[in-house]
Amino acid sequence: MIMMPSRVALDPLTLSDQDEFCALVQASSELHRPYSQLPATAEAFRAWMRRFDDGTNLGFLIRVRETGVAAGMVNINSIIRGRYQGASLGYAAFAPSAGGGYMTEGIAATLRYAFTELRLHRLEANIQPGNKRSLALVQRLGFRYEGNSPAYLFIDGDWRDHERWAITAPAPWTPDPSLPEV
Repeated sequence: MIMMPSRVALDPLTLSDQDEFCALVQASSELHRPYSQLPATAEAFRAWMRRFDDGTNLGFLIRVRETGVAAGMVNINSIIRGRYQGASLGYAAFAPSAGGGYMTEGIAATLRYAFTELRLHRLEANIQPGNKRSLALVQRLGFRYEGNSPAYLFIDGDWRDHERWAITAPAPWTPDPSLPEV
């Protein structure tokens, strides 16, 4: 478990989280539609978890420290090294804890982890224009708007437009050894 000075902790997502995760996704279907599509069955969860096998995607549950309850999830997706040193974020709150500020704290913890432990330089969040809560979250955390991406992701049976928001590591930043010197 990655502990941060907040009300939440990042807990690496594992196959043993299957039942809890699927139950929370099912309970959150109205909150998620049409913004995200997460696995809601054991079979879908196991298939989805294979994306984390090669290390280019990392998944975490955002847990409330006091209770251990999962308030949401966050992924660091498509980690690219070399000259890019970046990744994209995927995240979703779970309805029972939504609105409590846990996602803001959890994403802030994820940013600290990505910029210090993983030594990434840039993170992107791609958000559907109608997802006002998610747009407000990234703005609170200092992401900057970079533009629109038409028909960006296939979610809930359709290609959805997204706004691209990004944040870069604060200075001083220690580069990953895979960053070329010249």
